[in-house]
This record gives sequence, structure tokens and C-alpha cells, in this order.
Amino acid sequence: MKLSLKGMGIAGALVWGGAIFLVGLGNLISETYGVAFLEVISSVYPGFQLEGSFGSVIVGTLYATLDGAIGGFVFGWLYNRFAGDSGS
Repeated sequence: MKLSLKGMGIAGALVWGGAIFLVGLGNLISETYGVAFLEVISSVYPGFQLEGSFGSVIVGTLYATLDGAIGGFVFGWLYNRFAGDSGS
């Protein structure tokens, strides 16, 4: 069975973009929430800073959505490449 590359890309985008968005919102509500996680993310995504603004959360979400789409697509492609036709 092969995976849909489009479906995997969309799923990856929604999961990773949603995770960054929710953690970013949580940090806006409570300044101590997810600080270590968001510091790591801010070191990976240029323009995303742990400054406590909604604009920064949107920038991080956009980066994460693109990153998740690419990651989901690559995962699906690799799965399809190596799973082969199992015949079952």
C-alpha cells in the first residue's frame, strides 16, 4: 500500500504548524510555558523570536507549516520508495 504524498504533506503541515501555533499561544498566555522548546525553534527558524508577540507566533507557524509539509512529503516518498510492493 502506498501513501499519498499530498496527504502526507498536508498532514505534516497541519501537525507541525499546529504544534508551533499552540505552544506559541500558550507562551503568550503564560510567559513560562514552552520556553525551552520555543528557544530551540527560534534557533532554527530565522525571524521567529521568543519575544512574546502574536506576529512572532505567526512567523513561527508559517515556517513550521512549510517545514512540516516538506517533512511529510519526504517521509511519504521514502516510505513508498522502500516499502515496495509487498503483494499482500
